[in-house]
Order: sequence, then structure tokens, then C-alpha cells
Amino acid sequence: MALTARHEVHVAVPSTTRRSHTGMTRDGVVEHRVRSLSIPGHPGFRFCPPLGLRAEARRILDEVQPDVLHVQSHFPLCRALIEAANERGLLVVATNHFMPENLVHYLPIGDAGRQGVHGWAWRDAARVLGRADIVTAPTPYAAALATVAGVPGPVLPISNGVDLSRFREQATAGEFRLRYGVPDKPAITYVGRLDAEKNLDVVIRAFAAVRRSIDAQLVLVGAGAERRGLSALAAGLGVGEHVTFTGYVADSDLPSAYAATTVFVNAGTAELQSLVTLEAMASARPVVAADAAALPHLVENDVTGYLFPPGDSDALAGRLLALLCDPQLAQGMGRKARAVAEQHDETRTVAAFEQLYAIRKAPARPVEAAA
Repeated sequence: MALTARHEVHVAVPSTTRRSHTGMTRDGVVEHRVRSLSIPGHPGFRFCPPLGLRAEARRILDEVQPDVLHVQSHFPLCRALIEAANERGLLVVATNHFMPENLVHYLPIGDAGRQGVHGWAWRDAARVLGRADIVTAPTPYAAALATVAGVPGPVLPISNGVDLSRFREQATAGEFRLRYGVPDKPAITYVGRLDAEKNLDVVIRAFAAVRRSIDAQLVLVGAGAERRGLSALAAGLGVGEHVTFTGYVADSDLPSAYAATTVFVNAGTAELQSLVTLEAMASARPVVAADAAALPHLVENDVTGYLFPPGDSDALAGRLLALLCDPQLAQGMGRKARAVAEQHDETRTVAAFEQLYAIRKAPARPVEAAA
């Protein structure tokens, strides 16, 4: 954590069990793990039930006595922390990473029902985020989206940032290939959740077309609910043996995953920035991305890679082939991608948030009076 060099940092997050506990990470961050439940069908997600959550949030803030609360969502745990911080007169900074599109498509209620939930979800987010003193979002697109949805502005665009010393062109790929069984040949790589909104079926269909022209491989790094269906699709298209599903990959292995990449691909249409795209660019890899949401803020068409019409697997295949068949073009775009990533150096992000954290509020009213 870049902040730990100059600050005492505490993080409240869902526990991986039904019990709360506190401990310190190797990075010097104090973690307050709050009891949570797993979400059926999505083992990587945890939910903190509201019962007793306000009391737990108050206990954490009273124990830590922070100068600032910075939340990364409007979901139950952050909601309880915002309420407790408001009671105590603490400065609250909120960063919005939420798009209803990442959730509502899982609901079996039809298009009209999902549209209604979409509107309600934004209204709920705006109401909670409106209790923060400062609201940020990772891109100008994300900031504008939140403002239009009713989040009190101005919403400040501040990049998530990327660690340029970890993600770089000089990282080695051999260990990653050996550990995950990835052949040493041109690779199209995706990193992230294997979930519906990532549109990886489009990527696999495009890859099947690519395979008709070049001996390439597709590497899907991550886990998710769509893995079984994607594997079946690849097999049905006759490319199953050329698609590597790595499953969950440790954060320490990610630099070498990008090093094993020829072209990075992102077909998602609900990205507020896409940290993995930024990491790939910092690793000097060209990116082919859907021309949707915030991805055009990172990927400049025909400069750092290519954009393609969302959902168009034929267009995606053409863009991928252009890079796979011309290594010099791919390397040149990769170098330009690195230059763009350097504008998102995490030291700039940390400095921007430190300026916000330095803002002081008026003295708080007594906690007893607010209870």
C-alpha cells in the first residue's frame, strides 16, 4: 500500500467467515475483517448482513479514531461506516466503482424488471454517496455517469493508478508459462472475472476466427461463474485445446502473466476504468478493447491498440490478427501504451487523495447526541 509509508492505514472488509477479526498484513495495513456470508453461485463475493453492522462500524471507528474515512462502495459495510463517520463528524471521501450493469443481468426478472432495478440501484447509490463530503470516480466518464445518475457533484475524476515499478516491459514470462501450462507462442490474454458482463463469449468466437489464420493461443486469467460455459463454447468451436483457463492467479504472478502476453483483450461494456487494462498497458502490451464505457479513455484507436464495436466478434478478430501478424506494430503500440500508463502513476493518485484527506471539517457534535 502506497499510503503506509506516511500514514497509519486501517481497512474494513468482509471476513471470509461468519466471524469478525482484526490483524495486520505484511504491508503494514491493519485489516478489520467483518463477519459476512457467501453469495450463492459467486464464491468470490461476500455479503455483510445488515443486522449488527452499524454497531460494528461504530466499534471500528471508535477503536481506530481515524482522521478520514475513505469508502470504495455504497454497499452495506461502507454504508454503515459512512453513517458512523457522519455521527462523529469525520471527513468522508467516497470513490464510486459501481455500475448496475455489473449486477442486474444476473436477475431472472426480464428486461423490464432489470431496467427498473437499474434505476433503483442508481438512486440508492446516489442517496448513500450523497452523505460523503467528497465523491470521486476513476475516470471522467465514471464521474459524469455518477453525476447524471444523481450523485451530488462535483464528482472528481481521480485514476485508480498503477504501480509502474511492478508492471513493466522487463518482467519475465517463463515462470508463469511453466506454472500454468501456457505454451511459448503468440498469446491473446484476458485478466479478470469470468462473468457475463465481460463478454468473453465474444472473445472466444473471435479467437476461433483468429486460429484459422495463425497458430495463437487464448489465455483467460481468473475465475468466475461463466467458466464452464466458456469452456464448452471453446470446445464446440474446435479451439478448446488452444484456450488456457488458469483459474485464480495470485497477485504476485500478474506481472509475469502480462509478460507472456502478445495482445491484451477486453470486451467488457461496463468498465469504469479497468485496472487490468491499465496494468497490461503499463507492461507495454497493446490492447484491443470494446469501444464502450470508459475503455476509450485508455485505449486510443490505432495508437495504443484498437477499439472494436461491442459484441462484434468478426471485427475483434480482425483487430487481433493485425497485431498478431505484425510483431513490430504490436511492440510499437505497446510502447505507446506504456507512455499512456505512465500518466496514471499511482504516486499521482496517492498525492491527489492526500490533498483531499488534508481537508478539515467543522468540529463534530458529540457522538452521544447523535446516537
